[in-house]
Amino acid sequence: MDLKTAIKQRKSVRRYMDKKPDWRKIIRAIDAARFAPSAGGQFALKFILVSDEKKISELAKAAQQDYVGTAKYVVVAVSDDSKLVRSYGGKGVRYASQQAGAAIQNFLLVLTEFGLVTSWVGHFYEDQVKSALEISEDLHVEALFPIGKETKVKGSERRAKPDLENVIYFDKWKNKKMTPQEKVSFDAI
Repeated sequence: MDLKTAIKQRKSVRRYMDKKPDWRKIIRAIDAARFAPSAGGQFALKFILVSDEKKISELAKAAQQDYVGTAKYVVVAVSDDSKLVRSYGGKGVRYASQQAGAAIQNFLLVLTEFGLVTSWVGHFYEDQVKSALEISEDLHVEALFPIGKETKVKGSERRAKPDLENVIYFDKWKNKKMTPQEKVSFDAI
């Protein structure tokens, strides 16, 4: 699958087959995350691959989202911004968060390439996740990713993404005209 196809096909899925996905594919997706940009070459993100059913159940409770508990694997992204804060002061926290987003996108695209699905879970009680997985208090849980193969049972319809012309400005805020003026669309670039 080429990158453009993976970008367009990636979606959030909350219903998974009972069949356990190949854990090696998940590891390869995690491996892709480490190639994301990092401030000062300091990669701050780590991943925990959870397969223990009891722990997955605890994560579902922490997220208050039952579907998390139906996945055979959950990946938890955890950042340690301490080195970045030492190097960049308060901005290190922001850099760690930006790095996490970039790394997670790599992870999501490779999952899509391998035919696996997930949903980015950002709502959870962090203290409960940390307790369940014995994560140090000084670390930050960025997100949870229940992973599986998509079930054939259809859920809600996929939401339309905004058109390119509705998310881009030129040279200044709210300027929708490009100089020289040309029609901008994803297929044209």
